[in-house]
Amino acid sequence: MEKDSRFVGLDVHAETITVAVAEPGGEVRFLGTIPNTPEAVRRLAKKLGPPETLRVCYEAGPTGYVLYRQLSALGVPCAVIAPTLVPVKAGDRVKTDRRDAEKLARSYRKRGRRRRRTSSAPGIGWGNSCCARGAAHRRGSRHGA
Repeated sequence: MEKDSRFVGLDVHAETITVAVAEPGGEVRFLGTIPNTPEAVRRLAKKLGPPETLRVCYEAGPTGYVLYRQLSALGVPCAVIAPTLVPVKAGDRVKTDRRDAEKLARSYRKRGRRRRRTSSAPGIGWGNSCCARGAAHRRGSRHGA
């Protein structure tokens, strides 16, 4: 099943979502930018194909797990990736939404990624990361958890 999957990378912001797809054959395509609304997410999921053929990921950030829950409710497998797990080339300082979405799709297809544990209860996911950050601060870690 994994070899037939389409790996979708999303660069998520409060108002918009930038979408890229890594096809099973190797091509990574930029699909565009959609509004960050439940209706637009539903249309995107329908456009991309059957939920069982999709593998969607996006970076954890201030937008939280709302998108994760929307996609899960539609039956689409979704992973929330810790930003520290996304590979960065040395000297690559140009960041655009398109490049970020393509990089997520490409790296998710290539290796798969560790997911952050998510919960169906609102706010639980962020609570755990805040607790970990506080514990790291108390240990004297310079870079958080």
